[in-house]
Amino acid sequence: MQKKKKVVIGMSGGVDSSVAAWMLKEQGYDVVGLFMKNWEDDDSEYCSTRQDWIDAASVADVVGVDIEAVNFAAEYKDRVFAEFLREYQAGRTPNPDVLCNAEIKFKAFLDHAMHLGADMIATGHYARVRQGASGSVELLKAVDASKDQSYFLHRLNQAQLSKTLFPLGEIAKTEVRLLAEKLKLPNAAKKDSTGICFIGERPFRDFLNKYLSYKPGPIKLDDGSVVGEHVGLSFYTLGQRKGIGIGGLKAHRNADGTSEPWFVARKDIDNNTLYIVQGHDHPWLLSGGLAAAQASWVAGSAPPAGALCAKTRYRQADVGCRIVDASGAQFALAFDEAQWAVTPGQSAVLYDGDVCLGGGIIDSRS
Repeated sequence: MQKKKKVVIGMSGGVDSSVAAWMLKEQGYDVVGLFMKNWEDDDSEYCSTRQDWIDAASVADVVGVDIEAVNFAAEYKDRVFAEFLREYQAGRTPNPDVLCNAEIKFKAFLDHAMHLGADMIATGHYARVRQGASGSVELLKAVDASKDQSYFLHRLNQAQLSKTLFPLGEIAKTEVRLLAEKLKLPNAAKKDSTGICFIGERPFRDFLNKYLSYKPGPIKLDDGSVVGEHVGLSFYTLGQRKGIGIGGLKAHRNADGTSEPWFVARKDIDNNTLYIVQGHDHPWLLSGGLAAAQASWVAGSAPPAGALCAKTRYRQADVGCRIVDASGAQFALAFDEAQWAVTPGQSAVLYDGDVCLGGGIIDSRS
């Protein structure tokens, strides 16, 4: 009798990974659940790790798989959280989910699973993997475009993807919820997690205050006039509309008496100055291109020149672009149409249709 392939799946306590575990068992795999603790419970009021573990263990019991917990908090702090703080201290806006996938879920977790004798690993991400014509492994968008998470997975390489299964890649989120209800999973009605575990529901600025040094400075308009004082450049991101702290600032009014909102448009790090502009379509908020660093390509090398699409933030629709330069760990993009609030620190991810090619960290915009 042929031995079943052993798959170790990351079970977070959420409905997605729970249904994915059931699907794998139905497909005939020898399934083992692994719950990752990535943040120490020094503030359980905001971080739901304890309840998530209870939910994951309860689901494992219903589905009929073994589960164990593993603590990756030290690795997370060194590889993800430290970089998160460095980026904010430098006035950039990082995306820790991208780094967590590359360094924890598909590195520390993958290594641990292999030590457990796994043939493959799996997660509840909405994405797909397939064998390419050249023999390489391709990362594809999920069938459910509204839930596609390939943006967060673009730094995965051939070795990681060749060992990975994404059971939910071919089905819709609505179907996942229906399956969870049909199976009477204890977390069937659990809300999807949002944001970052170590921040939870607390005010973001309060959290950063605990870890970052900051220095107030001037808020200026595009004509150089000073209109207020910011609390530290780390606490603002390009395109931000709320919480700027300019209440009472008079705005130019339209003929009908309405006025356009204010947006954060630039951060001058050298002079500790925050620039704001009025109107969503102000030229300072639009970029014809960008330069990116820390390039990571799924196939192992940059794609050839040609028409591609890109996302410069999650949930953004694909926009036409072309690579104008790619050398080493850097690349530059030119957009077919100017893009709004391209933000240093975020990821620029490239696509050829449904195929995610990779990307890099936005360094500057043009």
